[in-house]
Amino acid sequence: MNIKIIEIAEPDIIASADIIRRSFATVAVEFGLTKENCPTNGAFLEVDRLLDEYRRGIKMFGLFSDNRQIGFVALERKDTDIFYLEKLAVLPEFRHKRFGERLMDFAKEHVRQAGGKDISIGIIYENKRLLNWYKAFGFVETGTKQLDHLPFTVCFMRLDI
Repeated sequence: MNIKIIEIAEPDIIASADIIRRSFATVAVEFGLTKENCPTNGAFLEVDRLLDEYRRGIKMFGLFSDNRQIGFVALERKDTDIFYLEKLAVLPEFRHKRFGERLMDFAKEHVRQAGGKDISIGIIYENKRLLNWYKAFGFVETGTKQLDHLPFTVCFMRLDI
């Protein structure tokens, strides 16, 4: 199995959006998220939105197994020190095989090489499995917030690099 993580180019946006939608769909079902109650969730990601983010300079990376994309992660530089980790996704049939760990290790190294000091994320607080997964990488909770437009509590987390 040949595994590689490469930066996504504009022609790869359509396939990447599909990876994100398929990956986030399981969480959407589990937590009752719909396009109506949570339109910004990755399960409902429109290609145009991902393309807009790409064109704004958000760095996007695909994880490929034998030239088939099976994962995705995006990193947005907030300022000199802080990066936002977004849309980390692995197709359901490839989960629990350490591909998410590879994406996380890659993201940490990318931020380190770019001179960043922190990675920040926002996740569904009620998703304890995911919360514990990020904690295993050293992320710490920095706060929670119930936003009026979301049907769940957002948990903000940070990892010092």
